[in-house]
Amino acid sequence: MKNKGIIVFLTVVVTGLCLYYLSFTLVSNSVQDKATTYATDETGNIDFDKRQSYLDSVWREPVYNFLGIPFTYQEVKNTELGLGLDLQGGMHVTLEVSPIEIVKGLSGGSKDQEFNQAVEKASERAKTENDLFVNIFYQAWQEEAGDRQLNTIFATAANRGRISLESSDTDILNILDDEIENAIDRSFNILRTRIDRFGTSQPNIQRIQNTGRIQIELPGVDNAERVRSLLQGVAKLQFWEVAEIDQFGDALQQINSFLVEEATSQQSQASASGDETDALSDTTDLESDLARQLAEGGSDTDSLGNEVSPLFSLLKANYGLVYEVRDTMTINRVFKREDVQALLQRDIRFMWSVKPQVQDDMELLELHAIKAPRGTDQAPLEGDVITDARQSLDQTSRPAVSMQMNAEGARNWRRLTAENIGNRIAVVLDDYVYTAPTVQGEIPSGQSEITGNFTMEEAKDLANILKSGTLPAPTNIVEEAIVGPTLGVEARNQGINSMIAGLVLVVLFMVAYYSKGGLVAIAALLFNIFFILGILAQLGAALTLPGIAGIVLTIGMSIDANVLIFERIKEELRNGAGILQAISSGYDKAFSAILDSNVTTFLTGAILYALGQGPVKGFAIVLMIGIASSFFSAVFITRVIVYWMSKKGEKSSLSFATPFTRNLLSNLNIDFLGKRKVAYLISTSIIIIGMILALTSGLKFGVDFTGGRYYIVEFNEPVPASELKVGLDNEFDGSVEVKTYGANNILKVTTSYLVNEDNEEANREVESRIKEGIATVTGFNFIEDANQMSEGAFAITGSNKVGATVADDIKNSSMEAMFFSLVAIFLYILLRFRKWQFSLASIVALIHDSMFVVAAFAIASAFGATFEIDQVFIAAMLTVIGYSINDTVIVFDRIRENIENRGTGKLVKMFNDAINQTMGRTLITSATTLIVVLVLLIFGGEVLRGFSFALLIGVLVGTYSSIYIATPVVVDLMKRELAKEPETPNPKKKVA
Repeated sequence: MKNKGIIVFLTVVVTGLCLYYLSFTLVSNSVQDKATTYATDETGNIDFDKRQSYLDSVWREPVYNFLGIPFTYQEVKNTELGLGLDLQGGMHVTLEVSPIEIVKGLSGGSKDQEFNQAVEKASERAKTENDLFVNIFYQAWQEEAGDRQLNTIFATAANRGRISLESSDTDILNILDDEIENAIDRSFNILRTRIDRFGTSQPNIQRIQNTGRIQIELPGVDNAERVRSLLQGVAKLQFWEVAEIDQFGDALQQINSFLVEEATSQQSQASASGDETDALSDTTDLESDLARQLAEGGSDTDSLGNEVSPLFSLLKANYGLVYEVRDTMTINRVFKREDVQALLQRDIRFMWSVKPQVQDDMELLELHAIKAPRGTDQAPLEGDVITDARQSLDQTSRPAVSMQMNAEGARNWRRLTAENIGNRIAVVLDDYVYTAPTVQGEIPSGQSEITGNFTMEEAKDLANILKSGTLPAPTNIVEEAIVGPTLGVEARNQGINSMIAGLVLVVLFMVAYYSKGGLVAIAALLFNIFFILGILAQLGAALTLPGIAGIVLTIGMSIDANVLIFERIKEELRNGAGILQAISSGYDKAFSAILDSNVTTFLTGAILYALGQGPVKGFAIVLMIGIASSFFSAVFITRVIVYWMSKKGEKSSLSFATPFTRNLLSNLNIDFLGKRKVAYLISTSIIIIGMILALTSGLKFGVDFTGGRYYIVEFNEPVPASELKVGLDNEFDGSVEVKTYGANNILKVTTSYLVNEDNEEANREVESRIKEGIATVTGFNFIEDANQMSEGAFAITGSNKVGATVADDIKNSSMEAMFFSLVAIFLYILLRFRKWQFSLASIVALIHDSMFVVAAFAIASAFGATFEIDQVFIAAMLTVIGYSINDTVIVFDRIRENIENRGTGKLVKMFNDAINQTMGRTLITSATTLIVVLVLLIFGGEVLRGFSFALLIGVLVGTYSSIYIATPVVVDLMKRELAKEPETPNPKKKVA
């Protein structure tokens, strides 16, 4: 075998990398276990606040050493294979930057009646329309003001230089667009800094392109109110005077002496007890842990031989208080101590720089001493006086920031700069210092330029930060999902059980059917799963429940390539080839079919990733990684293993079938195409029945597509869903649905009440009504923690809120994903098979499969089995498309081979032969995939119930359509064209 060495080398390298990255997950789990042990009392109850405090204390401490390279817990968490919200609990939030206040702010708070009526009308329309707010506003303005120009509103003193009475409506609308876009960028940067405070929660934040929305995931957080207030709080920009070190150096010396004396005293006490090591290492209290660190720091000395505490020993510069990022937690703990605070001047507060600077491969942060009396948040100058700020260039053409203040700001700025010539003034947002420039001279006009060692991007960011005081840009939560820790653990267990059960059943099936060849396929499958997890860790991605579903599905689908190869090898052996020749021919002949089927499925995954949101993206990532790794493991790794097992040549004991399966499904001669009209009639009838039921009875759409809120409610005993619905209908005017959610003591309560209201008051009102309604109907008491469930109690273990406009976006992106996947598949099939009939037939079959699945949902609903159509359903539909085209391409590939061997002519027979020749592969692959899909349906939990049902129907109908729809349609499209051509055999080809 050629290139065997390269394949072995790549396998070893990839395996090594996967082991390296997955090792961080093991270390992270170990630290979390220690935190849990630390926070667990004698009765077994866990104090989650105490657990979080422990994790925060080691956040920047080294916890892992790999080949002499230390990694802090933060670095470990950033590298580990994380778990999504649905597997560990947490909070998912989508915020929308309110453009209404931006427009009002740019108008200078205009009281013009027509303007305010237009803004109010646009505000109402924006709740249900997906167009840009500027366009909605302008349409409303034209309706209210007719031909009146916008410059009559926006040509204000604050906008001088940008908007005048000569400015056209188009120019003003462009400025409004720019300001809204800058507000989104500004909010994104502020929120990104804020969520970093969650430390060990491993937060993730990203902008949703082409919208004013920002998506945030906070795994592990359990204080929803704190998150909401932090994310929606108004940014507070301030200017503070900076105290230089000579103004508070004496206080630092006193603190240092105090800490050294304390450490020395503790060391003496430990020595007196005769067990210093244990005294310092067996600590279970955070204060004792700090004492240990201080003791270690106390042994350091400065250049004069004086003992110093970490306050000085950890310094990384000869000027100011500059520390490594990983040491900031230690310094914070020092300054938070009340006894240390007492030694400081009462007008000094400390604030960190927001962004670290890299120097000598170290990330350094400066701790700024701010002149601010304790107990006051009133700065000498607030950010609301800024009227404009923008990135500019200084006199030497280096990036700078220019800012303009109003009259009141200019007066205060003149006084503040006059008093601080030669000193620094810090620009502070949310208690983080963004820059602290030195005042070069008094600034009398309010027009200032901030210079420094900025890049163009940093100057732009700073300008945006300064403008946070210019125009109010509040953020509203338009989508929110909360998964309780108990619900996450349950989902994780269900996913793992599904994966294990599916793997075991596939192993048994493959060994029973392919003998030793089945063991080779299982080895490739295990490599595949290992690679998926390792690559996810390398990418810093999180494993979600849909991601586990993707792995479970990959277990079934990754067998497909080996089934193709083994069936080809068996075919060659039946034709009289020796074992080595059969193996070589089997791999070579199966390659093109494997490549085509993998590429088409990968395309659907890529489109799903590009257009999907939330859990759908997690599924798409796993699907794409699974396809790539299964292709490598099934085609290349197994080839190395098979050649190694067959090194004895014809005497090798390697086999690809058991006595029972040796000739099973071979030499078939069924006239499939002769029954195509019957198949057309059956498919059409089922689809029509399903669509009629869908139109009359309706399909059940989830809040993803309709907007609304749902709550997962857990009781300590079974509660009938019908009784709770009747009781809650009175609270919500009949807009409530209640159904069992996986168990008879867990219910899912869905309501569209106040669906168009995105404010916090509406959220509280709906949740309050839910709690009060449940308590009234059942007589149970609400408790916060489901772990503390007692008799006659209930808890909300999860919730989700989707605004109407977000629901419209999800629907639109889902339709786009379906459309573009069909287009991509059409073009790829056309490229590979060079005939439009194959492409069109593929699309007809895929549309048939999609409609069949929807019809199946409607029919199931008519019989009482209701499945929701949501984002996960769309993922299932696109997976069905990928799976179905996979099946179809295999048949098409054999048709192409037959045409190359025999030429054109006797078209129906050639197509029938192709179906018969690939029937073994089709049924075996479908069987293995059905095994894991059934396992997913049974054990995957309520979240994936609809997903699993869609896949079950999709696998069945995809197998059926590749035989009775796709191939017959090609025949019907080509028959008239090729009937005019004489048979043209190809003498250069031999019949396989």
